[in-house]
Amino acid sequence: MGKVVLVTGVARQLGGRFVRRIQRDPRVDRVIAVDAVPPEHHIGGADFVRADIRQPAIARVLAEHSVDTVVHMDVTGTPLGSGSRTSVKETNVIGTMQLLGACQKSPTVKRLVVKSSTNVYGSAPRDPAVFTETTSPKSLPSGGFAKDTVEVEGYVRGFARRRPDVAVCVLRFANILGPSADSPLASYFSLPVLPTVFGYDPRLQFVHESDVIELLLLASDEPRRGTLNSGTFNIAGDGVLLLSQCARRLGRPTVPLLLPALSWAGTAVRTLGVTDFSPEQLRLLTHGRVVATHQMRETLGYHPKYTTAETFADFAHSRGPGLLPPEALAGAVDRIAALPLLSGGHPTQSAN
Repeated sequence: MGKVVLVTGVARQLGGRFVRRIQRDPRVDRVIAVDAVPPEHHIGGADFVRADIRQPAIARVLAEHSVDTVVHMDVTGTPLGSGSRTSVKETNVIGTMQLLGACQKSPTVKRLVVKSSTNVYGSAPRDPAVFTETTSPKSLPSGGFAKDTVEVEGYVRGFARRRPDVAVCVLRFANILGPSADSPLASYFSLPVLPTVFGYDPRLQFVHESDVIELLLLASDEPRRGTLNSGTFNIAGDGVLLLSQCARRLGRPTVPLLLPALSWAGTAVRTLGVTDFSPEQLRLLTHGRVVATHQMRETLGYHPKYTTAETFADFAHSRGPGLLPPEALAGAVDRIAALPLLSGGHPTQSAN
């Protein structure tokens, strides 16, 4: 008998991709795909069960199918379809509580994988240059998806204490990007003009959605020889990018605003339903966030296929050229730099 894996959040593109991927694992016998709404994409041969994890009925699903591995992907910062921020928070927090309660009562569950986020560290002016998995945030997130992740991880730690026989793996992903990314930051980068905080150029890290799938797959199975896939791990691609570099690579102009003005603009944009400009999102765009990933490499034994820069390049390619295509912008800078009046009559180097 192979493993029986239950996956939550399958109506989202990332959840659907993972369901299709894990079915190719020869050690997996059945995949139970769970969400409150039917997925619009193909989920292969998985058994779809329409269930709201906020309801106690999820315990019956675990029992009926003798599930031994649970991959909880329904922790997210964006609503599905016409959903609201309130429904997202309820699914993140109350849904996780109900799911963990069901797992605690299930005698068959042996492994739990939780898709979390580096948002748990928050973003503050006194933050360390690099967060490790054991670094305490200087200022706990006060709201939004960041606060949800803090609460979710608190419940997961409680579950791990009550069920020490269950292997628990928490993956703290940096900002997830890729051609089908639907995160708040992906929505922000899709704006034609990027509002930024005047005087700040934050450092950002990204992880490619393909690496996310492979890491979830790695965490859902028995650890490979010489590795350990139980515990909490920071996940990000190599390197960092400044927000200004991201804007240039997208070809999108920036509009630096004072923080109060940006907060007002964010409220207006959020009202229109364009993107999420929560206070925590604004703090990220002000102070940035960088995490250490040596535990991912040394303990978990995973080396991302995409760096932060490569991840962003793939995302930018999927979004098409902006108002200021990078090649045209570089050519304009070169032409300006070559003007005799500005260069003093001497040749200047290319400003790519």
